[in-house]
Amino acid sequence: MRARLALTAALCLARPLVPGDARAEPETYRISGLPAGEALSIRAEPDPGAEQVGEIRDRTLVFGCTNDTPSRTTWCRVKAGRALGWARRRYLAPER
Repeated sequence: MRARLALTAALCLARPLVPGDARAEPETYRISGLPAGEALSIRAEPDPGAEQVGEIRDRTLVFGCTNDTPSRTTWCRVKAGRALGWARRRYLAPER
């Protein structure tokens, strides 16, 4: 119950951080397209030069994706464990 409340609070706080039309109901995604055992970086901003705030090794919650970035590269707002930030969309595949 406590974990569920914490997740709900995190989702409520994170939702306004997704720009424009990238807002969406959170979905679970998995790593795809990286060498086996390699983690996907979670960045503080949707920029490859931004500070790394965490890693995704297995699954993550994705709040929405946007290519409204200076590089025009698609980034997704993600939460993995306690890390909340941005990850490259090309390495995320929806859980089915």
